[in-house]
Amino acid sequence: MSRRFIDISVTLKAGIASDPPGLTPKITYLDHDFGAREFEQMAGVPVSEQLEGKGCASERCEITTHVGTHLDAPWHYHPTMNNGERAWTIDEVPLEWCYGRGVKLDFRDKPDGYVCTAADVEAELARIGHDLQPFDIVLVNTAAGARYGEPDFVGRGCGMGREATLYLTSRGVRVTGIDAWSWDAPFAYTAKKIRETGDYSLFWEGHKAGAEQAYCHIEKLSNLEALPATGFMVSCFPVKIEGASAGWCRAVAIIED
Repeated sequence: MSRRFIDISVTLKAGIASDPPGLTPKITYLDHDFGAREFEQMAGVPVSEQLEGKGCASERCEITTHVGTHLDAPWHYHPTMNNGERAWTIDEVPLEWCYGRGVKLDFRDKPDGYVCTAADVEAELARIGHDLQPFDIVLVNTAAGARYGEPDFVGRGCGMGREATLYLTSRGVRVTGIDAWSWDAPFAYTAKKIRETGDYSLFWEGHKAGAEQAYCHIEKLSNLEALPATGFMVSCFPVKIEGASAGWCRAVAIIED
C-alpha cells in the first residue's frame, strides 16, 4: 500500500492579493551576507572566518494570524462558545480535532456570495454517499480556490451560513475548512443583503455559529479539486500561539492507495 500526500495549503507570499488592503503579508528576506554580519555581531566570528564569508539566511514576517492557510479558534468568532463557556484560543484547541477523516463538499457551482444552507449540505452528502461521523473534517470546495492571489479573490466563492454550520457541528464535526477568504460569504454580498433586509444577524453568521457550538475552521485552503469526495485523511495542526485567535497550519490530505 502506498501513501500520497496532497498539499492543500496556499503559499504565504509577500504582497500577494490574498486579503483586504492593509492585511496582505509582508516578508523581508535576509540573505547569507546579512547573516554573516549578524553572526559576527552575535557570536564574535568575523565574516572572513565563516564558510565562504556566508552566514545564515532568514526572514522577517509582518503578518496576522489570519494570512495564508490557517485554523481559526473559537475565540476568533466570539468571547464565548457552547452557549456561555469561555471560548478556546488556538493553543487550547484539542489536537485530536486536527487529524481525521476528510470529506469534501463540492460547491463550485454556487454563485459568488451564495450562502449555503443545511439543505445544500444534506444534498451534497447524499450525492457523494457519505454519512457524517463525529470528528469528520469537512472541506468546502468553492469557486474562490482557483482565484487565490488574483485581485478578485476576496470577493469570490460562496459561504457557509449559520444553519449549514450548525448542521455539521450538531453531528459532531469539529473542524471544517474552505478554500475562500472566509468561511462566510464575501462581505460585499452580505452587506448588500443587510441593506435590503435590515437584518444584521446575517453578518458573519457562519462564524458566529461557534458561539452556540464550538468548532474550528480552516480558511484559504488550496487544491481541493485534486481530492476525492471521501477516502482521505486531513492533518491541520496549527502553530501554537499563546492566547491567539488563529494559527497558521500546513494542511495536508493523505490518501492510502
